[in-house]
Amino acid sequence: MKIVSKSLFSSLREDLLRDSSNIVLSKYKCSVILITIAFVLFGCTLEEDSVTNLSGATKMCPVDAVSGGGGHTCVLLENNQVQCWGSNSAGQLGEGTTTNRLSPVTVSGLTCTAVSAGGTYTCGLLSNNTVQCWGSNSEGQLGDGTTTNRSAPVSVSGISSATQINAGSGGSHSCGLLSNNTVQCWGSNGYGQLGDGTTTNRTTPVPLSGISNATNVAAGEGHTCALLDNNTVQCSGRNDTGQLGDGTTTQRTTPVSVSGISTATTVSTGDFHSCALLSDNTIKCWGSNSFGQLGDGSTTNRTTPVTVSGISNATAISAGTSHTCALLSDKTIKCWGKGDLGQIGDGTSTNRTTPVTVSGISTATAVANGSYHTCALLSDKTIRCWGYNSTGQLGDGTTTNRSAPVQIQF
Repeated sequence: MKIVSKSLFSSLREDLLRDSSNIVLSKYKCSVILITIAFVLFGCTLEEDSVTNLSGATKMCPVDAVSGGGGHTCVLLENNQVQCWGSNSAGQLGEGTTTNRLSPVTVSGLTCTAVSAGGTYTCGLLSNNTVQCWGSNSEGQLGDGTTTNRSAPVSVSGISSATQINAGSGGSHSCGLLSNNTVQCWGSNGYGQLGDGTTTNRTTPVPLSGISNATNVAAGEGHTCALLDNNTVQCSGRNDTGQLGDGTTTQRTTPVSVSGISTATTVSTGDFHSCALLSDNTIKCWGSNSFGQLGDGSTTNRTTPVTVSGISNATAISAGTSHTCALLSDKTIKCWGKGDLGQIGDGTSTNRTTPVTVSGISTATAVANGSYHTCALLSDKTIRCWGYNSTGQLGDGTTTNRSAPVQIQF
């Protein structure tokens, strides 16, 4: 039951600050009680990314979403601000510098409804359905018509009706799903991953050819996949390990259908592999399998989808460079594939060709893979991360790799 609203919380706080010298003790006590209740319920207001309570302790605003990039991580806070941490070599943390950060910093002047961390850049979807990006721009992946790196957000040219944004965690291109169910992409296009029939890099968005009924889009290292409203998947771009799923290893500059997928509900792309969550809560993956990232018990590349072993209750999927994770209906997470840096989260550095349970996670509501690390959003709206941590991407204040989840130090 909600006892107070955010607006009442803000009003009470302002009254306290304005009238503190004249407040009688009884009114002060009542206000303190109400503000404490509001703090517990809501954590922070739109203007804050943290709140200091009466004892002086700082509480982070609750997290609504998490995204893993190449060597950095970003979260969308409940108040629609974005915070990032980890590698900042190209300004991908968005706070105006190129200094790596071991704990979260707030992206300058931005409120979003979604965030997606790319290889060395980041993009955010705004409430007006425009997109802003920041960080590396060597191949036009910020979409602002230039190739100039940006340490603070800039607007993507010509996008005004986006409903989803996806930046490839291992790549240099981005894609946006628009309200008319078309897809536009920009950035690196050396393999045809923008799907416009060419291999020309684009500094502003171009349409993904032939797609007019998309419901989800995912950008990989050199390929792109779109989920269509008939529950099929189409992919374009690099295909040397079969990551397009069309039964060949032929590069494609326009989308082709993934073989045998007709009941997909979402799609996720790693660097050289792809996965689809199906309506029966199973998962199929295809492409590179050098480390077991397809989860079929082998290390054999697959040019068409294979079923992930032992998963029948998945509710979400996320693919990293060479590992894959699934959120299950019981709020646990299972991962498989390359584990040398702890990214599987089972307390070891062992590669896994079939899914294993991530240690200590039992209340997850979302999972997000970076290139070599993984993060989970928990039901209490806090974050746990594990895996590679050379640039502080786990957010625990260190650069120590972790083979089991650690809490973010806000």
